Amino acid sequence: MRKRPNILFITSDQHRGDSYGFRGRKVKTPHLDRLAADGVSAENCITPNLVCQPSRASILTGMLPLTHGSSDNGCDLNPAFGEKGFAGTLGNAGYDTAFIGKAHFSSKGSITPTGTPECKLSSADYSSNWTGPYMGFQHTELIVHGHFHRTRRPMVPPEGQHFERWFFSREENVLDLWNTDMGPESGVKDVFNSALPVAWHSSSWVGDRAIDWITSRDKEKPFVMWASFPDPHYCFDCPAPWAYLHHPDEVDISPTPTRDLKRRPWWHEATLFSKPISDDPEVVKWRTEGSRTEQLSEHQLRAMTANYFGMISLIDHNVGRLLDTIDAEGIAENTLVVFTSDHGDLLGDHGLYKKGPTFYEGLLNVGAIFRGPGVPAGGTIQDPVSTLDIAATFYDFANVEKPKGIQSQSLRPLIKGQNNISRDVAYNEWHLFENRCGVPLDLRIVRTKTHKCAFELKSGAGELYDLVNDPLEMDNLYNDASVRAVQKELEDMMRARPGKVLDPLPPPVAPGTS
Repeated sequence: MRKRPNILFITSDQHRGDSYGFRGRKVKTPHLDRLAADGVSAENCITPNLVCQPSRASILTGMLPLTHGSSDNGCDLNPAFGEKGFAGTLGNAGYDTAFIGKAHFSSKGSITPTGTPECKLSSADYSSNWTGPYMGFQHTELIVHGHFHRTRRPMVPPEGQHFERWFFSREENVLDLWNTDMGPESGVKDVFNSALPVAWHSSSWVGDRAIDWITSRDKEKPFVMWASFPDPHYCFDCPAPWAYLHHPDEVDISPTPTRDLKRRPWWHEATLFSKPISDDPEVVKWRTEGSRTEQLSEHQLRAMTANYFGMISLIDHNVGRLLDTIDAEGIAENTLVVFTSDHGDLLGDHGLYKKGPTFYEGLLNVGAIFRGPGVPAGGTIQDPVSTLDIAATFYDFANVEKPKGIQSQSLRPLIKGQNNISRDVAYNEWHLFENRCGVPLDLRIVRTKTHKCAFELKSGAGELYDLVNDPLEMDNLYNDASVRAVQKELEDMMRARPGKVLDPLPPPVAPGTS
């Protein structure tokens, strides 16, 4: 029997699949570039959902969102599913398991206490000595308030968990330091170069705590660790000096920075301008003001992109620290390292920013990197795959039978480049309640090597793009006679989605706030 590898799983948050140096963008990621050169890059790896909570639940469980039931932010993952995810399954097989960073398996902004360590109304019930278990992870150190925002009240102890207690103990005015703009002013409400010391930044904290756990773990057991960085998710608040690593005049911005809503299905415009439906004025204010951005000038988009790239480079720096640590521990050759993200960011594509139910590649495609035992150097996977497949891939490398009832399929054969192994389609799905954008939506997406189609099942509308001849996704071909056969094939794929769909879906516990 082969020796079971350690697994170091590293994620960022809201990180586009094209925003790596090795993918050709003008972003400085030397350590991730090295990781890709020494391993395999999946260049068409998509997320199962376009927002944090469902996509993270899918990564953990190996289930699509409508199967595990966390169908939108604010819909908590059922612990019965979470505890049987890759952490619980590998833990039961003898692995030491740890989670460091932003989890977002449960909602912080619930209406009533939910009892989870991530709920703002329940987190204070957990002792300061609590370190798990949580969702199958034996050791847990959490960032609950993953992203500070100027328009939202922060979680201040006794609310929050490990990071919040540590952060607010730095000094009394630590939040004022974060909120101080070192300039130059961007002209965008949530883009600024923060005065927060880098040592106090969440990316540094995740790196520090992950390194501490790796070096102090039980070295008689194999381990699986999820190190989860909360950036480059907005607010765009990169700290100095990393904020100045990319000059705004030198970054490559979106080639499609102009809104073209009239060329798109109805829900693009409706979700951008409709008023969220909620009895909570704080929810309405956040959804209409905090999570939406007015169309930016080129100068403003350059400032946003430079800040975004700076946050990615700071994560890359900490990835380098983690890689150096496993080298120093003498375990690099027997450690599978995987890097990916929960979802991307629109970053100006088609005049849109952040995230929403618009399935452009910048938001859908997150990419993934694999390095470790049996992984060839310098390889690429061009087939459509998904972060849904992470769990089954871990089971395969660990020689552990995967649980029944999950849709995750191991990527190991593709990683190894086995002949006659390919993938035809990857799935994404999103059930939106009215509290998010003001209109309910039931969206199903299929992504192949050559095409992508989004189906809105309530209205029958959709969008279809030929990714070979139209990589910038300018021409919506849905219901175009020239692609009738292709559309039929994509619809058949959508309706052949594997696995169960929960009916009814669990309602949000935090409608519109998380």
